Amino acid sequence: MPLFRDGKRILRRSGYVVATLARQLAVKSRLVAVFTGAVLGLIAGAGSLSQASAQGDPLPSWNDTAAKRTIIEFVDRTTTSGGPDFVPPAERIATFDNDGTLWCEQPVYFQLAFAIDQVKALAPKHPEWKTQQPFKALLEKDMKGVGAAGKTGLLQIMAATHTGMTTDEFSRSVRDWLATAKHPRFNRPFDSLVYQPMLELLAYLRANGFKTFIVSGGGIEFMRPWMEKTYGIPPEQVVGSSGVVKFQTGADGKPELIKLAKMEFVDDGPGKPVGINRFIGRRPILAFGNSDGDLQMLQWTVAGRGARLAALLHHTDAEREYAYDRQSKIGKLDKALDEATARGWTVVDMKRDWKAVFPEK
Repeated sequence: MPLFRDGKRILRRSGYVVATLARQLAVKSRLVAVFTGAVLGLIAGAGSLSQASAQGDPLPSWNDTAAKRTIIEFVDRTTTSGGPDFVPPAERIATFDNDGTLWCEQPVYFQLAFAIDQVKALAPKHPEWKTQQPFKALLEKDMKGVGAAGKTGLLQIMAATHTGMTTDEFSRSVRDWLATAKHPRFNRPFDSLVYQPMLELLAYLRANGFKTFIVSGGGIEFMRPWMEKTYGIPPEQVVGSSGVVKFQTGADGKPELIKLAKMEFVDDGPGKPVGINRFIGRRPILAFGNSDGDLQMLQWTVAGRGARLAALLHHTDAEREYAYDRQSKIGKLDKALDEATARGWTVVDMKRDWKAVFPEK
């Protein structure tokens, strides 16, 4: 029976091999279980850290008032998947005015301050300005005389300082001015007088899938050179008033765009919804302004379906910034404030709702 005995030996050896393999597999299974448990533990820990981070205050410069709670609640509602107010990321459009909403606008619009300084810098090349209004008044620091020139005088100043040059040359002049000019009251660079709470709001919205746009009555060529660095908003997401530009070939043979003394589009008041439609192509679900010039943008925003948030910044803090509204010639807030009250829009009171106004020096 040698064949039978050989068969039994083979079976016993096979059983030994199988048992050995089983023991090895058992050891490996335990190791896999331990490893899997460790990985799951790390994931859970990371989740806890992420959740803890998410529970941190996204708007630390805001006081815990109704305005802050309304903003956070709106963001939560519109970004909670499966919720009744969920908004897909592609439709999370937020528009912001600039002057008086994201940075200071007193005692004059900063673009006008730029134009005034440019007149002074260009004066040696224009001796006729010594006798020609409104330049004569401006060079003599006669601001009443400048004001007496009215809208026509202002347009003359803007034309002299904003046209007849290439778009690249103008951008350089804006950046150079911001690098040296300082605010007359705060003695700080103009682009440092942005509102810290609004910087936090912009970052908070982007962290939650919103796309942030500037929609301002200010000149688009004036705003684009510095907004990405200051607000994190790229030039293609800046909508503003614009003048006509002309393509031509320069003396060096290179193509260039020349700024002409002719307005193309005024992005203020009823122009803001038009600009949003023309340049953004989606109705915002959140709009933030500070004056009657923003009223139509807010009206257009809340007229859409679904969750909407319209907000106004009310300047009430004369100590830390300025206090003004209905009677102000700069950033007048009158009709928009009445409509916000009547319709339950969010009105942010600077003195009450903000812990800080400007970033620390």
